[in-house]
Amino acid sequence: MKAQLSLPLQSLPQRSQLQTLWSDTLTIFWGDWLDLRVRIAQVAATGLISPLIYIIGFGLGLGSALDRAMAPPAGDSYLEFILPGMVALSSMTISFGGTTFSICGDRLFTKTFEELLLMPVHPLALYLGKMLAGIVRGLMTSASVLIIAILFTGKIFSFLNPLFLGILILNCAVFAGLGVITGLSVKSLESVGLYNNFLIVPMSFLGATFFDPSTLPSVLKVIVYCLPLTYTSISLRSAAYLPLNQFPWYSFPVLLSVAIALAFWGAYRFSHQQD
Repeated sequence: MKAQLSLPLQSLPQRSQLQTLWSDTLTIFWGDWLDLRVRIAQVAATGLISPLIYIIGFGLGLGSALDRAMAPPAGDSYLEFILPGMVALSSMTISFGGTTFSICGDRLFTKTFEELLLMPVHPLALYLGKMLAGIVRGLMTSASVLIIAILFTGKIFSFLNPLFLGILILNCAVFAGLGVITGLSVKSLESVGLYNNFLIVPMSFLGATFFDPSTLPSVLKVIVYCLPLTYTSISLRSAAYLPLNQFPWYSFPVLLSVAIALAFWGAYRFSHQQD
């Protein structure tokens, strides 16, 4: 009888810790949301310029010539082929950049980041709260690109389906988490530019946004498949245009594993952060 009673009693603290972690996460997120909600239009439009330029230059300009020469592996035209990649690109750019600059602003300019570190909150909750804010930033901009994609193609449910949205959220989580860690690491805004130039910009072009990675030579294919954006691009493209049996299901565990690894790394950085 004692053994039967002790089991629920032992599980109560675990549930309490999870509830505390979740409530602390939402508290941190709410602080960023109060700033985001007054800039929704600005945030949504921030990452829209680059995808629009790529859509016009590559999709309509170069795409018209490519459509006469070959059929794309997914979608009815090259423009349709690159549109899921543009969604992946915009979500990556804003999730990473918005989160990085938000933390850098608190650390280097307003000097309010020390107050955050002094809060009686678990380091993982600090990371998750900042990451959730980054996900919201990425989804805001992605929604703008999705509207453009739907207007160009007329295929509403190709882009608004559970597989497409699930991969999109995971992609935002990965790059928002990377933005949190970068924001904690840099010492100046110039350093943010270095991360952007050597990490985000190359990934924008090598992350399967404009091409099918299966056509690359083996050496280049290894490099491209080391980038998390590659899994997002091919998955969004498959979710939008291809049958369910051709969907690359391995993308979910890959992106989820990267997100979890970044969460542990981010919690460690928060627990050892000194500003």
